[in-house]
Amino acid sequence: MTMKRIQIIALALLLMSACKNNEKQSDAYGNFEAVETIVSSEMAGKLLSMNAKEGDLLEPGKLIALIDTTELNLKKLQTEAQLVASETKKQNVAAQINVYKEQKKNVSVTQQRITKMFADKAATQQQVDDINGQMNVIDKQISATSTQYQLIGSEMDVIKRQLDLLNEQLTKCRIISPVKGTVLETYLENGELATPGKPVLKMADLSNLELKVYVSGAQLSKVKLGNDVKVQIDANAKEMQSLTGKITWISSESEFTPKIIQTKEERVKLMYAVKVLVPNDGRLKIGMPGEVIF
Repeated sequence: MTMKRIQIIALALLLMSACKNNEKQSDAYGNFEAVETIVSSEMAGKLLSMNAKEGDLLEPGKLIALIDTTELNLKKLQTEAQLVASETKKQNVAAQINVYKEQKKNVSVTQQRITKMFADKAATQQQVDDINGQMNVIDKQISATSTQYQLIGSEMDVIKRQLDLLNEQLTKCRIISPVKGTVLETYLENGELATPGKPVLKMADLSNLELKVYVSGAQLSKVKLGNDVKVQIDANAKEMQSLTGKITWISSESEFTPKIIQTKEERVKLMYAVKVLVPNDGRLKIGMPGEVIF
């Protein structure tokens, strides 16, 4: 055996040993995931503007898209006009009530005078009956007009609620980013029809990714919520990069390991899913494989 052949065999053995040591180092394997948010439309209408594209970083409250509000604005103007008309009607009824109350004051003075004259035998029973009748008529007019006033007030409350609803619908025509995140995919373009519940885009916060791995029951004693763990990702074909993550979730039920686990022997075992939250400095991508050392 030549010296060169011996060196090649020794190097191969060294690489195999390094690979075995690396395999022993990692306790679990999986892929990185992100918490994805699907932003949907709450109103129907034509999309006037789409202000987000794939790769954009959106802050909470950022305007994503605007739905055509022409019809809603016309309804709002009509409803506001109804409210103004009802307010005018209410003011007229209130003025009428004040007229009746003023009449009642005058009739009341006359009633007191006639009642006193009747006691002094200076007025007839007919006069007393007439003035009492006038007072009853005015009381009924005030009562009926007050009822009308209250009905108009109730109608105005209904109109105000209609305005509140229209304002809410107009607000929902502005599709707003609910969270901070990066746009992963868009589903609508300008001029397309949005419908309630129809997705507009998909976004996710990529500043932290979750590495979902699977551990056996024998490993559970080393896995605790809140523990910091070492996370490894591929740097190149031969080297690994190390990051720090925190265990944020442990499944309470076992399951068969998914097919991403390489060997058939491992795939048929019952394992427990574990999620590790890893800060992302830009190196991590959704779907990227990763390894964990507990």
